[in-house]
Amino acid sequence: MRADRMVSLVLLLRRRGRMTADALARELEVSTRTVLRDMEALSAAGVPVYAERGRNGGFALLPDFRAALTGLNHDEALALLVAGSRRGAQLFGLGSALASAMLKVFDALPENLRGTATGAAQRLLIDPETDLLARRVDGEELPEPIVSEVRRAVFAGRKLRIHYAAVDRPAQWRTVDPIGLVTVRGQGYLLAVRGGADRTYRLSRVLAAEALDAPAQRPDAVDLDRVWQERNTLFRNGGGDQVVVRARVDPARRKDLVATALAVRAEETVGAGAGGEDAGAEDAGRLRLDLVFQDARHAEWALWELATHAEVLSPEWLRTSLRDRAAAVAALYGV
Repeated sequence: MRADRMVSLVLLLRRRGRMTADALARELEVSTRTVLRDMEALSAAGVPVYAERGRNGGFALLPDFRAALTGLNHDEALALLVAGSRRGAQLFGLGSALASAMLKVFDALPENLRGTATGAAQRLLIDPETDLLARRVDGEELPEPIVSEVRRAVFAGRKLRIHYAAVDRPAQWRTVDPIGLVTVRGQGYLLAVRGGADRTYRLSRVLAAEALDAPAQRPDAVDLDRVWQERNTLFRNGGGDQVVVRARVDPARRKDLVATALAVRAEETVGAGAGGEDAGAEDAGRLRLDLVFQDARHAEWALWELATHAEVLSPEWLRTSLRDRAAAVAALYGV
């Protein structure tokens, strides 16, 4: 770890020029005393680093000192810099390693590629926090010890024991064969096999994890993108933690609602005077839809957005939740 930190010190000074010991300590998340010791070690190893005293002082490298070039071309450097913008590294506990790697990539670029590669990387946006419907996607903050243990089992090909809390179920211990890790819109997932069946686990619901010594039963090679697409299709067709909602909807707002749902399972036009759900001339011509949503929060958000243009028929807990929310808003603005 110290060797990596010292390389990062050199690269920071190469990129930013003179920096104080306090600034370097903040960047590397170590103490100032550690930085001073590392500077002494660098100087003893022949790295041309020197200190300037005074209000504008700090540590710096002699001009023209360069690390060895790697031969990266423009597209290779661009791919790495764009990859560095993804949240996945942070989500899987690799944020500090990614920052160090990006410093090395930037320093290794020839001068004529630095401006164009970094400028091009700024023109690409991966997994934005807000979509076109202005629905903010909150990223997950995962405990480092849990993520580290999950990651270790995935990379080492070992069985993994997790304490997992599925939706509306008590947490249970499960032993799985991990296949890979996926991050989508700020949320992390563990793809695994349990008892011969495919399983997908939200990392935010893993309460504890332990990598075991036993080897995982899994293929030596995996096309993770294909596996994710297959799991995603299964999820949309009835697997996972999705919520199925039956709603009566104004046809003029059908497109808005369907655009936010994962899938539409059934659809029919409501007839006036049919009794039960369909009673009431005011409902004639409305649509009755069976919709699949990602989870309870997704369903509540989507139906709340339509206000009186949609009425939830089931499940009852969603009707209650929307009623309570509406009552709270009415109380806030009531006379």
